[in-house]
Amino acid sequence: MNDPPQRKIIHVDMDAFYASVEQRDDPALRGKPVVVAWRGARSVVCAASYEARVFGVRSAMPAIRAERLCPDAIFVPPDFMRYKAVSKQVRGIFERHTDLIEPLSLDEAYLDVTSPKQDLGSATAIAIRIRDAIREETRLTASAGIAPNKFLAKIASDWNKPDGQFVVKPAMVDAFVAALAVGRIPGVGKVMEAKLAEMGIASCADLRAFGAEPLEARFGRWGRRLHELSLGIDERAVQPERPTLQVSAEDTFEHDLLLEDLEPHIRRMAAKAWAGYLRERAQHPERIARTVVLKLKTGDFRTLSRSFTAPEPPTSERAFADIACALRERVALPADTRYRLVGAGLSGFTQPDGSAAQDDLFTAL
Repeated sequence: MNDPPQRKIIHVDMDAFYASVEQRDDPALRGKPVVVAWRGARSVVCAASYEARVFGVRSAMPAIRAERLCPDAIFVPPDFMRYKAVSKQVRGIFERHTDLIEPLSLDEAYLDVTSPKQDLGSATAIAIRIRDAIREETRLTASAGIAPNKFLAKIASDWNKPDGQFVVKPAMVDAFVAALAVGRIPGVGKVMEAKLAEMGIASCADLRAFGAEPLEARFGRWGRRLHELSLGIDERAVQPERPTLQVSAEDTFEHDLLLEDLEPHIRRMAAKAWAGYLRERAQHPERIARTVVLKLKTGDFRTLSRSFTAPEPPTSERAFADIACALRERVALPADTRYRLVGAGLSGFTQPDGSAAQDDLFTAL
């Protein structure tokens, strides 16, 4: 039997997408430090232009901190309808080359171009054609990574940002991955990076040397996965139709609240999430959520979640909300802890064959 062809994966990532759309549509913002966010102590940064990033402003940062870092920043409230329209336009460009497209968000996606619609000679040439079309048709720029798998393509797309691309050829994989800092692995945040540093692990070469079994003993399935990634192994296929993993809603309060005061807000978020769940069920009635999730963020920005999988899945908004409220009992923080955000969600969807949908390991930690 012939071996299957070597996969050719492109990861396309729009450059400072929301901020770039704002600068494109308002010439007065071009060249200025733009922060896409509402002003105020409760707001977080949705995006920052490269001019603002010079000052250390980053996505998901509290807006008030962004204002301290860059006093001259221009704050622009987000316009998600406009961003979605541009994202749809970019998706149309992708579809000229392949139907195997896996969106990760409005501004990034994986493309499998192993068997492309147009024979341009190489995945590198396809990435160039896509980026040229995005520039010409949207007046925005994108960066791309080209590699034999999704893990490497995502890392490569960040290599020559903005408005660039980088190729990891099969022959380069071993040396390229060995030299990577563990913090470059998607899913390895600062907490995980610190834990690995305590073990003397700073690079993927160190992960390889540590061994799969000890890593699995320390971190479970994620530890073995880390070892695989340190070898450049990633067999995940591009999934054009990714199943819904969670339906949720969350809200940030005007003032921090005690845990005992959160019930009406949890029920309000549960109502919104339940409405989304009913829409999901209308499209996919065979998929049923079995797990209730409560998300909280403290006044000092610590995020925690609690979940419960009942023997029988919740069958009403009230049952869902009751479980979400009860999950507060599993929050073991001091009684005077105050919370700035609450969220309620449903996850643990069963597939048509009765199996559970599995989260992407990159979002496990």
